[in-house]
Amino acid sequence: MSAHPDTPVFFAVPDVIDDPGRVSGGNLYDQRVRDGLRADGWDMRMALVGDDDRQTAAALTALPDGALVLLDGLLLARESAAVADHGARLRLVVLAHMVAGELTDDERAAFRVAQRIIATSGWTRSELIAQDAADPHRIVVAHPGTDAAPVTTVSPSGGRLLCVATVAPHKGQDLLVRALAGFADLEGWTCTIVGSLEAAPDFVAELKDAIAAAGLAERITFTGVLTGAALDEAYRQADLVVLPSRTESYGMAVAEALARGIPVLASGVGGIPEAIARNEGGMIVSPDDPWALAVVLRQWWASADRRRELTAAALTARGAARRWGDTAAIVSAALDAAVTARAAERQAARS
Repeated sequence: MSAHPDTPVFFAVPDVIDDPGRVSGGNLYDQRVRDGLRADGWDMRMALVGDDDRQTAAALTALPDGALVLLDGLLLARESAAVADHGARLRLVVLAHMVAGELTDDERAAFRVAQRIIATSGWTRSELIAQDAADPHRIVVAHPGTDAAPVTTVSPSGGRLLCVATVAPHKGQDLLVRALAGFADLEGWTCTIVGSLEAAPDFVAELKDAIAAAGLAERITFTGVLTGAALDEAYRQADLVVLPSRTESYGMAVAEALARGIPVLASGVGGIPEAIARNEGGMIVSPDDPWALAVVLRQWWASADRRRELTAAALTARGAARRWGDTAAIVSAALDAAVTARAAERQAARS
């Protein structure tokens, strides 16, 4: 239970947080943090922010002086100057899902006014420190969690591939398609791509054209967004989860797969190695490299013993998976620290 149950938390997030058509790792993280903090006794008050100009500024302006604010980092990136302007009068905690390239001066200023920054991976924390966004002691890591899930039973052939990610260039599905094009004559495999098709429609169109040109239209399928039981079933039908991202702050699909005892093949970018951790059921290849993906896939299909070893390793490590309750507890502690820090600052000012 929080030490400050009577302190309301204004959680400023994009207004698509619960939109079933806009499922993303960031939205899922925000949902689970919201629900976990409520369970921990915090009075959560949602501030849903649209993507029109000045929406973040308007939301922050409406909050009283000294309000405890948990701010999704996407809003900071959209309106950094507004966050910096209001940060001094608020008790601000920023939830940094990702550092996308070089921070602007306004973004650094906004991060620096925060009492605490919650990074979703050690990689993100390192990026913030390297770009001088905040004092390291103000940045804590709250990795995404996973839910307890049934164990998946793999097929003898290992031919059922699954990729769970928004279909967009930074997720690298084109790299996977290029790798799979070399296996057009190999029987017995399929690939299911789960994720929004609306984020990058031109990329999706080009991807489908490439799949058709390779003669793989009946073997590579798109489901769009899946949630709940439908997503569970997609994992249950998978032998290997592939995440060929070009950029990734953590890799929630990797963690979800390993929590279900499914081996993974992923590019070694960002926080993906953290998601795999010491799980020997995870295989990492160099990023932006379809040839490397193809080599590992060929090895996977060539050896039943190799598939059994990787699956056994994934199953063995299931008990070490991070849970969402742990994530919420870290965020709760950061909010407590922000409350305490502001009280200490006021006391010092009166002395």
